[in-house]
Amino acid sequence: MFIIAEIAQAHEGSLGIAHSYIDALAKAGVDAVKFQVHIAEAESSVHEPFRIKFSTQDKNRFDYWKRMEFSPDQWQELKVHCEEVGLEFMASPFSNAAVDLLEELDVKRYKIGSGEVNNLLLLEKVARTGKPVILSSGMSSFSELDQTVTFLKELNTNFSILQCTTSYPTHPENYGFNVIQQLKERYGVKVGYSDHSAKIETCIAAAALGAEILEFHAVFNRKMFGPDASSSLEIEEIGQLVSAVKNISLAQQHPVDKSDNTAFKNVKNIFEKSLAVNKDLPEGHILTFEDLESKKPKGFGIDASNFREVIGKNLSRNLVQWEFLQEEDLE
Repeated sequence: MFIIAEIAQAHEGSLGIAHSYIDALAKAGVDAVKFQVHIAEAESSVHEPFRIKFSTQDKNRFDYWKRMEFSPDQWQELKVHCEEVGLEFMASPFSNAAVDLLEELDVKRYKIGSGEVNNLLLLEKVARTGKPVILSSGMSSFSELDQTVTFLKELNTNFSILQCTTSYPTHPENYGFNVIQQLKERYGVKVGYSDHSAKIETCIAAAALGAEILEFHAVFNRKMFGPDASSSLEIEEIGQLVSAVKNISLAQQHPVDKSDNTAFKNVKNIFEKSLAVNKDLPEGHILTFEDLESKKPKGFGIDASNFREVIGKNLSRNLVQWEFLQEEDLE
């Protein structure tokens, strides 16, 4: 299981806050942190509308992207910090210029956001790096994904796909857990889940349903400023999620052979039961269902599972209430 916590724009353009997220997420136990590299002039224009009009300090989304930028040296500083605390530094590029910057940083892989799945220019640029790609499918139909998958295969790109719903926050009826298996069957690649529900059970369920990569937004507090805060997980929740998912992953690596229960032999003798009588019964009494009880442990009389074999038989001696029933007590 590969667990990615997305910082995205939660740093609000502050290098210090970005570093504080790295430290907090390292302690939470994730495998990687992911940023978004926005170079305003390369990817946007003053004509781009806000997805969510959350900002009173930015006149338009171009200004917002501008405020989210870090210099190449600052990005390098963030990457080094990630490596120092045992995290993989990841980022989503939103322009070819951003790919150039990330190549200077020598990232291990690329994450393609849902809005870039049909951006074949960007995908060509990323594919030329020869590095693996994680593709989010949030805005794409199967027909669109088919085209992108064909495009990446033609370029011999190693890629995986995340089931994702581009809805902030995502409600349960839109999780699309069924798509995890559909993606596996359709494309034959590693499949994961990118979450925007702000609930830890979503990724836990996705892991149990076969997701091999998990991605979610991280925030110190969902009441914070920003477009993704309400659809993010808080740091303490992320720690809980990581622990749960690692347990699920461990369980999946150790399938149980239900045809073999020899390991339970001793405990079965404790929990399973023997037949007894529930009242005083005289010699010669014909046993009925109403005369019988089952008592622990197993092995002190006839097995309780064999109760039908004793019904209708005569007792060869007097039995007292709650006494175990033995084979020799029957005629």
